[in-house]
Amino acid sequence: MAAQTDRGVPLSTLSPKFLHTNSTSHTWPFSAIAELIDNAYDPDVSAKQFWIDKTVVKGEVCLSFMDNGNGLDHETMHKMLSFGYSDKIAVNGLEPIGIYGNGFKSGSMRLGKDAIVFSKSKSISCIGMLSQTYLEKIGAKQIIIPIISFENKKSNRNIL
Repeated sequence: MAAQTDRGVPLSTLSPKFLHTNSTSHTWPFSAIAELIDNAYDPDVSAKQFWIDKTVVKGEVCLSFMDNGNGLDHETMHKMLSFGYSDKIAVNGLEPIGIYGNGFKSGSMRLGKDAIVFSKSKSISCIGMLSQTYLEKIGAKQIIIPIISFENKKSNRNIL
């Protein structure tokens, strides 16, 4: 049964299959990687450095993308992991690259079936997951985006 508004009108949902379908807009992996790099260099992120690394975890190849930007709070991470949301704005006359709210999802899902996002801003740390594997395992009928967040206090500032 579809979720409904307070007026009884069904809300639109996205099938988990859309994660793969959407990723096919990238015909080769380098355009997907470019999407993830572009996000770090948008003016509201203020990243000065960006790192890409490859590692193997439990026999699976994993790519990690890391920057030293401003970080995301819970609401911003939820929008980033959702489709069609973008709060990106120009800063000091520099226009953001992405404005449609799709690049992270299409890029990350082109490179793999799962993305875990760790973010730390001045006051909040968040972990979000966009995972085709998880959605398949639970038999999800729509995309679910688990996100946890917690306040950064002096006692846990080295958690991430």
